[in-house]
Amino acid sequence: MQEATMVKHLKIAYIGGGSRGWAWGLMSDLALEPALSGHVALYDIDFEAAQANEIIGNRIQDHPDAVGRWRYEAVQTLPEALKGSDFVIISILPGTFEEMRSDVHAPEAYGIYQSVGDTVGPGGAIRALRSIPMYVEIAEAIRDHAPNAWVINYTNPMSVLTRTLYEVFPGIKAFGCCHEVFGTQELLAEMLEDMTGVTGVRRQEIEVNVLGINHFTWLDRASYRGTDLFPLYQAFAEKYAEEGFSTHGQKDHWMNNSFASANRIHFDLFRRFGLIAAAGDRHLAEFMPNTWYLRSPEHVKQWKFGLTTVDWRINNLQKLRERSRRLVAGEETFSLKSSGEEGIAMLLSLTGASAPMITNVNLPNRGQVASLPLNAVVETNAVFGANSVQPVMAGSLPEDINNLVTRHVYNQETILKAALTKDRDLAFRAFLNDPLLSTLTPSQAEELFTTMLNNTKAYLPGWEL
Repeated sequence: MQEATMVKHLKIAYIGGGSRGWAWGLMSDLALEPALSGHVALYDIDFEAAQANEIIGNRIQDHPDAVGRWRYEAVQTLPEALKGSDFVIISILPGTFEEMRSDVHAPEAYGIYQSVGDTVGPGGAIRALRSIPMYVEIAEAIRDHAPNAWVINYTNPMSVLTRTLYEVFPGIKAFGCCHEVFGTQELLAEMLEDMTGVTGVRRQEIEVNVLGINHFTWLDRASYRGTDLFPLYQAFAEKYAEEGFSTHGQKDHWMNNSFASANRIHFDLFRRFGLIAAAGDRHLAEFMPNTWYLRSPEHVKQWKFGLTTVDWRINNLQKLRERSRRLVAGEETFSLKSSGEEGIAMLLSLTGASAPMITNVNLPNRGQVASLPLNAVVETNAVFGANSVQPVMAGSLPEDINNLVTRHVYNQETILKAALTKDRDLAFRAFLNDPLLSTLTPSQAEELFTTMLNNTKAYLPGWEL
């Protein structure tokens, strides 16, 4: 492995820099990497939250384990954050938890349940409609103030928002990052231990071919040290199809953790379609008709995964705000640990500080998934090198899976067009076409759409509702 060379004086613009989750993970990862140093501009519509992270980030420099040298600064405008940036990181909450409450829970009055509600389904569609205007503004600002910067998007709905960046600024150098494939690699590593007794396998040692769209990604090849893992996975899926298999990395059993699962949907999809679905059960469930996995809360329990409530998120935010207060006041010491994300490794490769790397990212389709529409944002592996991200030609999905994925691709493209043109009727047609609404009549779907759209109208300037 090539030793990294030093790269100094980088500037990172962090949009959503008041975050109490992703921002702290980034700070920790940067502090633990000796080859990179520079300046992080923290921009957030909640300026006080960004100021708190400025204090926390700069205080990390005094940590005995901090080897990366970074200066954090809260800034009040987007242009100020972007000017002179080498990298832009976008990690925002589009709207408030009140809008998210509508996204996730308003459909329940119609018997429609969502385990996440941020990518597809009624919640994903409405979240996209209010997020796209924000991303239009961000893309225009990057075009005007940092056109050569590399842009990393972490915000959901990943596919639609990364696509928006390219629609507004075709010359942008943007990609979307998601850790769901990592979880599937970890599942395969644990499968090796469970089925063969091989221990200590790192997820990076599991070589996979990735193709699909974010949160509905598939593996048609997986190997470990040259050995095809598909026959073993078939036996693994049969063994745990009913009982489920909880991974070691989960802090709690799925019954006590709304983010955990027993991977029963993973196994069910493999037995039905013959490819390995490469996202968590909570996300995968939402791409299928609601009768499959999300018929009712009781049905969800049978599949051994959880519905993440907005009340849980609100309570968690209160805990994070209190932790932020303690960190700013010096009542708590920031503990450095790797976030498990690959953002810093990507920065190392993009700056030429380390050897090229291969990982999964979301990029416009230039043919890397031959069976999906061109220009739609797809998820495949890509090679990261010095100032270069080249997608790997991943091939085509089988027709049966491709039909499932394509429906969502066209819905997402329609939602983007509707948001850009403020076309309510077009947005409703995409909303109605989502598989999670397959048990509703058009008039019921129209009622739900109207309710949800009105609940997010503060973020829909210019719309006739």
